[in-house]
Amino acid sequence: MELAKYKACICEGSAEEAIIDILVDNDLLIFKREEMLEERVIRCRSAKRFEERYLRKGFDEQISVIRILDSRREEFRLSKAYEQKIDVVNVITAPEIEMLIIHAEGAYDQFKRSGKKPSEFCKTNLRMHDVKSYDFVKQYFSNPQLLVKAIKEYRRTANIPKGEYSLSDLLR
Repeated sequence: MELAKYKACICEGSAEEAIIDILVDNDLLIFKREEMLEERVIRCRSAKRFEERYLRKGFDEQISVIRILDSRREEFRLSKAYEQKIDVVNVITAPEIEMLIIHAEGAYDQFKRSGKKPSEFCKTNLRMHDVKSYDFVKQYFSNPQLLVKAIKEYRRTANIPKGEYSLSDLLR
């Protein structure tokens, strides 16, 4: 994965934001916080809004936009003015980011048999009701090695289409 000097790391939810914060703060990613636009995760799903908020400042450098999201179909279309300056890297966490907790709990087989969505499984079977909250995820993965292990296990079990990136591609 070839990234520009500046990175805009866009997360679709608070759980994703917590995961990126843990990884970047423990120096486990292929980029550092200093390389990130505003040195933080950006929560903004619309390309148009992203342009207005971050690019209209006469930004001349190349930027890699790293989007962490669970949908393969969500568009992020930049206007012609920025197409050449920006490369968009989609990091897919399908079906849901909660898969990391399921792997960390060693509950993957149980999950597969349940037929539930990952977030539903976490709530009902694992009795974790805040799986989507920043604080819960930050606390749950307070040991960053547990998170890295879950990311690698997700990579091993997920059916990741050729050419698609997953969180493991962002690990150092």
